[in-house]
Amino acid sequence: MSIPSTMRALQQRSLNGPQDLHLITDVPVPSPGPGEILIRVTAAGVNFADISQARGAFPDGPQPPYLAGIEGAGEVVAVGEGATGPRTGAHVVGVGIGGGAFAGYMALPAAGAVPVPAGWADEQALGLVVNWPTALAALKPLGGLTAGQSVLIHAAAGGTGQAAVKMAKHYGATVIATASPGKHEVVRALGADHVIDSRDAGLAAEVLALTGGAGADLVLESAGGATLRASLAAARRVTGRVVVYGLAGGEAAITNRDLVYEHQVHLVGLNIGTLIRSAPQIFGEVMGELSGLMAAGVLGPGRPATYELAEGPKALADLEARATAGKLALLP
Repeated sequence: MSIPSTMRALQQRSLNGPQDLHLITDVPVPSPGPGEILIRVTAAGVNFADISQARGAFPDGPQPPYLAGIEGAGEVVAVGEGATGPRTGAHVVGVGIGGGAFAGYMALPAAGAVPVPAGWADEQALGLVVNWPTALAALKPLGGLTAGQSVLIHAAAGGTGQAAVKMAKHYGATVIATASPGKHEVVRALGADHVIDSRDAGLAAEVLALTGGAGADLVLESAGGATLRASLAAARRVTGRVVVYGLAGGEAAITNRDLVYEHQVHLVGLNIGTLIRSAPQIFGEVMGELSGLMAAGVLGPGRPATYELAEGPKALADLEARATAGKLALLP
């Protein structure tokens, strides 16, 4: 396959948010560096990390102007020096924190690229290296979920939340999920035992009532803002775990006094990129477990809502406004 010299791409021009994401048509196609592969992007995943980068809230994120998008899937068309793994013609999905997925071509670290499962379209594999490992890591190695326990899953209608609900039910947990009212039926269909309004001021009290006053054994916290304090209050005293992997609603302050006198819980932070770099053995175990879950039919091909590349600003704005359900994809 011949590789063109230029491509279409979405360029972030400021740190004022997705409204400053613009389509340009004459971007040079990147060349794969050492240890990298170049893919022809057929689908790009839309993630909260893209919004954080666009607002300058992502630690060490790219500085504008930059090509946006961290998650891409497509066909390998070139291999950089020393790269091992995927060969030309293979279809893979991967992540590049520096961006570049919202484009016709993207350079990816070869070591982190995962083959698209046989029989799946490329867009159906989006989430395999971001949402699904995050959900599983939060549930099992970090959250310690076991059969018979209760788990509170925030943003249960989102890409990570939906995967977490399916997996938690598979592991024998009682699932209490939060979502906005218009998404409750979507979450119930995934198997959630209870679904409550994500913006309910009495969220913690409702979880306590559903658990006989004990609180949830595990909380998957991605909502941020005031919801974090509600999550701490909803967790079981002493043995309850709260795994924090997102802050969609903004930052929240928790003090050591809170943990000693008010919320005696295990508080765990999760960033999937840090997990990959600092605990590769745990990440490898997570990916192995994911393979088993797919083989067992617990997780299957995704069904992302798709947008054309030029609609990227709208897709990010919809995600930021929590007006979407499930995974979102841009089609270059």
